[in-house]
Amino acid sequence: MGEEQLLKRMISSTGNIDATKLKNPKKLCNLKDWEKISQAMGLINDLPLEIYDKANVTMQEIYAKTRKLKRKYPDKKVLVAIDYLQLIVGDPKHRGNRMQEIGEISRKLKLMARELNVCVVALSQLSRAVESRQDKRPLLSDLRENGQIEQDADLIAFLYREDYYDRETENKNIKEIILAKQRNGPVGVVELAFIKEFSKFVGLERKFDNQQGA
Repeated sequence: MGEEQLLKRMISSTGNIDATKLKNPKKLCNLKDWEKISQAMGLINDLPLEIYDKANVTMQEIYAKTRKLKRKYPDKKVLVAIDYLQLIVGDPKHRGNRMQEIGEISRKLKLMARELNVCVVALSQLSRAVESRQDKRPLLSDLRENGQIEQDADLIAFLYREDYYDRETENKNIKEIILAKQRNGPVGVVELAFIKEFSKFVGLERKFDNQQGA
């Protein structure tokens, strides 16, 4: 996801603005929407947030950018979000062996987190095997191309939405957050409501409160 698209989603989520309106705000947004956009942008601008939107990024570049952030925000806990792990360019010595390439990237992210004392959240592709099963809920074995990811991660969470596969289900817009691994805590499932138009998750009780107040 590019920087512009990500910022639009953040504005939608922060300001509770229908994301489809942000595709052409001059045409689709009314005065109230523009007020929400302005407030959301003000909140986002105040965040210590930096987006590094570059193709073919290497681990060396990620290390360098993270060190720079640590120097810039010495009193803050830095969170590095990577979208997604398989897009990182690996070491040339592993070219042709994707398993080793992804394994080394995973290990380097783990080492970076420890060395620089940062939190790393890395998105990952899943194997297509999940689509061939009757139960589409992801498993640890579905992590694509390498078991090293499972070994290195302190916490692994999968997203599952039943109405994506079953349009007749009563569980509309309910996301299961499947905690498949948690090194220092229990595993299990947490259910959240997904509000599509705002690209955001909320607690189920908030979803029902909003519906009753509509």
